[in-house]
Amino acid sequence: MIFVASKATGHGASSVGGASVVNAAMNDLFSQVLCTRRPKLNGVSDSSISLGMPRVAGAGGRLKNIPGPRHKRVLLASPRGYCAGVDRAVVAVEKALERYGAPVYVRKQIVHNKHVVATLEQQGAVFVDEVDQVPAGSHVVFSAHGVAPAVVQAASDRGLRAIDATCPLVTKVHREAVRFARDDFEILLIGHTGHEEVEGTAGEAPDNVTVVNNPEEADSVVVRDPEKVVWLSQTTLSVDETMETVRRLRERFPKLQDPPSDDICYATQNRQVAIKKVAQEADVVIVVGSANSSNSVRLVEVALEHGAKAAYRVDYASEVQQEWLTDAATVGVTSGASVPEVLVQELLDDLAQAGYADVQTVQTAEEDLMFSLPRELRTDTAGNRDARALGGRSR
Repeated sequence: MIFVASKATGHGASSVGGASVVNAAMNDLFSQVLCTRRPKLNGVSDSSISLGMPRVAGAGGRLKNIPGPRHKRVLLASPRGYCAGVDRAVVAVEKALERYGAPVYVRKQIVHNKHVVATLEQQGAVFVDEVDQVPAGSHVVFSAHGVAPAVVQAASDRGLRAIDATCPLVTKVHREAVRFARDDFEILLIGHTGHEEVEGTAGEAPDNVTVVNNPEEADSVVVRDPEKVVWLSQTTLSVDETMETVRRLRERFPKLQDPPSDDICYATQNRQVAIKKVAQEADVVIVVGSANSSNSVRLVEVALEHGAKAAYRVDYASEVQQEWLTDAATVGVTSGASVPEVLVQELLDDLAQAGYADVQTVQTAEEDLMFSLPRELRTDTAGNRDARALGGRSR
């Protein structure tokens, strides 16, 4: 049975906040963290300068309301959308533009979402692949996914004024890599080769890190000393697949050590738990999120693995196809951790036109985690604390 937190005709956004348990040893990463409990689970960069606004306005009545024998409804997953790390990073770019003026350069996409990147471009942000594309002396923001020390050094060598918008939970994984490399452990980093986060973490200890992309690679990875091996992970992976990879690694390396605390972030886990509940009763699931968003792609996979008859990912509501709704009484809706709520509301508008006006929120956790802004952006030029210094923003 699905727990329905709220039920109404129409689709007013429900208020949700954030659940997490943060290791006390990492408190120095956060200026302010508000936490509640979250469910416990069993154990290619697409950056581009001048993306333009990719949004396509949906035409009214584009999706037809085709009557069927069953009551039409939407199961709206909660939590969904922006996490604390994404919110912090996006606000950091906005505030840098306010304080320093355009252009402000950003290495890679600040977060993996087309709409967010295009909107920031219109405000004056310039996205580049590497810091050598940034004019000497300019401001550059490092994305939420983190960077390797070599990137930090390259920015310094060019005299760039760097603002680090790395998610604090990614920074935690970086510090774990440094610590284990210092003790000469071999680090098996579970993640996707080529993802910015994996490149940044591996760059902290390149001689000690081996990337393991999936459970199959766990069966063949070679380590130099099976007695000194530890696993870490990218923060945006499928929890179930990661645990399967760890299980296979431990079968081969019984002395495999675990990270001190969960590496897969609270938001990734919470969104996967919510969509698992929704998928059990959904004929089709629609995930709002970009193709290069690891956590959005994982949500599609998780939905299919947990009962959804079909699941699709879209950047915009205008991409939904009429045939996806054929014979579908229950449509599940969620969004990745880098997706602003406005895109979900546009999808709900279109679905309402197709007869899915009954929206029931399926809530599995509440989130209230907030991260402070990068230190350079917490005050204005006069030294007054900015109203957004501690991050967070109503969605």
